[in-house]
Amino acid sequence: MAKISTEDKNQYKEKIKTFNETIEAILKREKTILMAVKQDPANAAFKRLALVDEMLNLTSYYIILNGVSQSMLKVKNEDALNEGRKSLYKCVIYLEEIVSNLLDASYTDYEEKLVLIESVNAERRYFLIRKMGFTLQLLENAYGDNTKWRWAFVELEGRFATVAKNIFNLKAATANTDPRSPDYEPTVYHLRLIKKLLMQAADRYREKYELSTNRIDDFKAGIHFLNALRRIHVLMGEREEAEIVKKKLDIWSTKLETDMKRQEEASVKKTV
Repeated sequence: MAKISTEDKNQYKEKIKTFNETIEAILKREKTILMAVKQDPANAAFKRLALVDEMLNLTSYYIILNGVSQSMLKVKNEDALNEGRKSLYKCVIYLEEIVSNLLDASYTDYEEKLVLIESVNAERRYFLIRKMGFTLQLLENAYGDNTKWRWAFVELEGRFATVAKNIFNLKAATANTDPRSPDYEPTVYHLRLIKKLLMQAADRYREKYELSTNRIDDFKAGIHFLNALRRIHVLMGEREEAEIVKKKLDIWSTKLETDMKRQEEASVKKTV
């Protein structure tokens, strides 16, 4: 790696000065909004929605800092990327606080939370989830394939898939998938995205299990995402799709039982 000259460093600092000022402004707004949440719990859901948007913008600025570093200094700005990852986690956490982090659960289990944001229409909900997904993808691309955080992103992707599902109004889904509904397009696109994200999360946890951790909990997590996906298909009356997911579930469950027995036997042998 070529040594970075003092002149290049100074030019870089000057280039990112405005971005850093914007980042500081966002962090100050976050503190202000969090204080408002404590003072006015009744409207906390909408304030947390504002926080979600602020954290997405914050993550984007950290990604920009890294991009400028790569362009001007030919190196990644790991500190900026790590701050971006943290701010994206906060984004997901704020949304979990609004819509819950329940995965394989009945809509009625978290419906009371969605009532608090019922005035937020289908289009705005879909746009927010698309923005989150786009930001997450940009961040992962910025880290690259060989990052030590590769498997850590599996959890973040899974939590994102969960809130993408939970912010969706399943109760109105049947009516809104009627082409005559004014919410038809965002509902159909959002529902399609949910299915994609749940399947991807399941596959990623299975991949993490097979290639990295060999932890049963990771395999079980993948199965939970498949269960959540099948629940969506059943609720929407998609019998063929539900059956396809069920077959995959059966194969994975059989594999899980076999692997659990194998690990138990290996553990017994070690103690003998």
